[in-house]
Amino acid sequence: MANDKKRDAASSTRTRRNEQDLGPLEVQVVDNNVGRAINQLKRMVGREGLKREMKRHRFYEKPSVAKRRKSIEAERRRRKEARRRKKSDN
Repeated sequence: MANDKKRDAASSTRTRRNEQDLGPLEVQVVDNNVGRAINQLKRMVGREGLKREMKRHRFYEKPSVAKRRKSIEAERRRRKEARRRKKSDN
């Protein structure tokens, strides 16, 4: 039973949150294990891309540069998805 709870909690936090889920990131501290909660929060922040976005908003980005960056990111996502599909087909 305990393993099922851990697995459910882990699988729900691995996926990116959808647009409806926007709000504060929350991590519960279990048995006064603050270090583990901080590490979970760091992983969640990394998956959400908040650190990258904060770094990107540090300076003004010209519209042409933003368009090029978005295009490159989209191409990277497409290649990654194609690799996943190819790997799952095998």
